[in-house]
Amino acid sequence: MFSWELLLDAIVLGTMVGCFYAAVSIGLSISFGLLDVPNVAHPALLVLASYGAWLLGDFDIDPILAGLLLMPVFFVLGIALYRTYHETFEKRGSDAGVRGLAFFFGIAFIIEVGIIMAFGVDQRTVQAFYIGKSIEIFDIRIPMRMVVAFAMALLLSLALTFYLSKTFLGRAIRAVAQDEGALRLMGADPVAIKQWAFGIATAVVALAGALLIIVQPVEPTLDRAYIGRTFCVVVMAGLGSMSGTLLAGVILGVAETVVLTMFGASWAPAISFTLLLIVLGVRPQGLFGR
Repeated sequence: MFSWELLLDAIVLGTMVGCFYAAVSIGLSISFGLLDVPNVAHPALLVLASYGAWLLGDFDIDPILAGLLLMPVFFVLGIALYRTYHETFEKRGSDAGVRGLAFFFGIAFIIEVGIIMAFGVDQRTVQAFYIGKSIEIFDIRIPMRMVVAFAMALLLSLALTFYLSKTFLGRAIRAVAQDEGALRLMGADPVAIKQWAFGIATAVVALAGALLIIVQPVEPTLDRAYIGRTFCVVVMAGLGSMSGTLLAGVILGVAETVVLTMFGASWAPAISFTLLLIVLGVRPQGLFGR
């Protein structure tokens, strides 16, 4: 039977879930949306960061702090990945996108197999004072872990929006996405800027991975559940839109939660691909793209 109370609960929780989706997608919004790099290894890097946060948890380090500590490591990893991609595919010009897609699929497979070999297939969780607790707002009980994900997603979106619009390097990243040739004429090195941007995109994944293990237990193949969601959020937002990524994440989160509440969990995974197909068919530039 239909219940307005259940629907309201689903919308509120879906908003929290959607902000979490935005947090795990925002790095892909930079690498794929702005740099046009087909980084399908993004969800696998996300899971790798979750395992990193889990390992640091053995030293009583809070997951959020663990994510921050992992960001420099993932920044260097991102630079190494882009240099390999550029030298092997982008520099040669032809079929860079298709060949790069295979390259990042290979990276994702290596990460997944490496995690299985190192840690097995068991689910992993972390402990923090806010995990397992909840707050009540207008008779709606909200898990504290989702409140943390909501807050971090807002901070990430605001920080990246400010960085890309107000700093020299941020404006250069946007410029290289629009007109690489013009940027070269101004004396800037597009490859160095792309390398820096991909490093930032990968560093953000470290913090998003910490949020992932806060929100749910992780296991090596969890990246498969997020590949559709992350690409759906980025495409629906409009490639490279930070604020659009946040709003698109909320739309996906609310849609998934409402469908889960009204029709059952088996229908929820199909929502991301359905929304992705609708947006590509009706508005290919994304809901918030120009």
